[in-house]
Amino acid sequence: MNEMYIISFNSTHQAIKCDKAFGKNEIDYTVLPTPREISQSCGMSIRFGLEDIDTIKEIIDQNQIEYKSMYRIFKEDGKKQVEEIN
Repeated sequence: MNEMYIISFNSTHQAIKCDKAFGKNEIDYTVLPTPREISQSCGMSIRFGLEDIDTIKEIIDQNQIEYKSMYRIFKEDGKKQVEEIN
């Protein structure tokens, strides 16, 4: 893993809503368990490519999807690092 980008949610309902909205568009994404480094609340997150971030933000806004935050996860000196990118 060089780096990955994650959207976390406060509820599973919002994660599913986002999954459906992304599925209707040309977004390359994956639904995955929320990494422990990010949150213990909602168990679902969405991984996406940085090249899609503007489209993703637009889809989230248009569909009134509530999310907790967006993150970049990367390794530095062999340790996993988390950076909020809102």
